[in-house]
Amino acid sequence: MKIRRCAVLYLEPREELAIDWASLFAGGSTLAASLRWMALAPHLDREIAIELADVAALGAYGQTVWTERAEAEQRHGGAVIARLLELGLLLGDAPEYAAQRERDETLRSQHWRPMSALAHTYGRWNDVRIDTGAQFPSFQELLSNYGVPPAPLVDLGAVEAEIKLPAPAGGALDDTLLQRYTGRNFDRQATLPLALAARLLQRSFGAQQQRLVSDDATVLKKTSPSAGGLHPIEAYVLAQRIDGVAPGLYHYHPLAHALRPLRAMARDEAAALALQMVADQHWFADAPMQVLLVARVARNFWKYRNHPKAYKAITLDAGHLSQTFYLLATEAGIAAFITAAVNDVDIERALGLDHLRDAVIAVCGCGPASGRRETVELRYGETGAL
Repeated sequence: MKIRRCAVLYLEPREELAIDWASLFAGGSTLAASLRWMALAPHLDREIAIELADVAALGAYGQTVWTERAEAEQRHGGAVIARLLELGLLLGDAPEYAAQRERDETLRSQHWRPMSALAHTYGRWNDVRIDTGAQFPSFQELLSNYGVPPAPLVDLGAVEAEIKLPAPAGGALDDTLLQRYTGRNFDRQATLPLALAARLLQRSFGAQQQRLVSDDATVLKKTSPSAGGLHPIEAYVLAQRIDGVAPGLYHYHPLAHALRPLRAMARDEAAALALQMVADQHWFADAPMQVLLVARVARNFWKYRNHPKAYKAITLDAGHLSQTFYLLATEAGIAAFITAAVNDVDIERALGLDHLRDAVIAVCGCGPASGRRETVELRYGETGAL
């Protein structure tokens, strides 16, 4: 049997502090530090505590060349090699290690940049709620806890030499741009007209054109820019209260301009899922339509293979799409939102996605405003404290 290390692996020496009571009572230092090694491997999707002997063994083998297991056991001991194989940090070519090997191959085949795969995997939330750690303090609470934030403005360059610019000329987009805001007070009873939902989806996420770039490859032209013109972001819709659309999960097909059903739900079930997805941010969960922005990483990484900017480009794509969505909603007289504070793992489970192939980036949504101000909104022209 042969072995090699998994494709992406980071080892973190993690320090943990505790009160040293014996030293304290003896008049010495009050803190005691202990160090343990943590292995972070995106294909395993969990943190793994390992021993110092494991660190040495993992540092001895690469991710490409296979080594005979017997040789490795002679160098580092049979128990160490067996433990690392069981954990999935070392991979074996024998059938009993097929599951870990397949997960590692999935990661390799997507062409992730290792640091991006690490940040993506370990930055995902799972079942985060108000009672399990989600915190959304108000601005006043932040001021009380942390004091005044860094100044909103920075003065650079010579003031005496500054060039005063003319006032901006008016334009067709001005009213929409200035009225755009993040909605946090949705009407819980209102529905979204189907025609409006269709316009928002088509103009934000739909293909305006399809262009042939070779005999067997096409690209889509959309209203927002995308790195390399690849448009890897897929739009999944959680319908709660859309006229003519049963509650549930759908995939929006950007060329067919259609909602394709994935999972039907009762209305209260859809509402519960909306709240779970946005980590108990009820001010967003109340919107009648949520759109889940999920990147097919293989689409982007096909061009930007193992590229240090590839993952950043995906997040920029989601930002472009959300602003287009905001402006269309504002034009229609309704409120919109986007949030990255989402339970990625719960969304993956709901949609049946693999985080190595499909990266949940954010959730946006829209709907009629209620007229109440239960949660703060920053609207143009308004004054007063937050």
